[in-house]
Amino acid sequence: MGLFDGVAGMISSAMAGGNTDAVAGQLMGALSEHGINGVGGLVEQFAAAGMEQHVASWVGNGTNLPIDPSAIEKALGGNVVSSIASKLGVDPATASQLLAQHLPSVVNHLTPDGQVPPAS
Repeated sequence: MGLFDGVAGMISSAMAGGNTDAVAGQLMGALSEHGINGVGGLVEQFAAAGMEQHVASWVGNGTNLPIDPSAIEKALGGNVVSSIASKLGVDPATASQLLAQHLPSVVNHLTPDGQVPPAS
């Protein structure tokens, strides 16, 4: 099992084990360090990158559209992905893969009513 599989497994296990709040909190905290505040800020970031449909599907109550790692980097920016990679102890390409795999579920979890919560 490679490093990616190990980190992905830890995140998946945490989310499946009911620790989605912890994973979401850590991710949103890392994003806020770069001026992406809350789900609303994340939605705006992806919309500005032309990925409105993707993020709208994650917020909504239907099926989450998948996203590829290059789109994650385009939407968030290389510096944000590199920062998250550093926190995870992986390279930026691996961080982009992990974000592509888990960000839709995190956003979906944070918007259970299909609405972006007001900024807090």
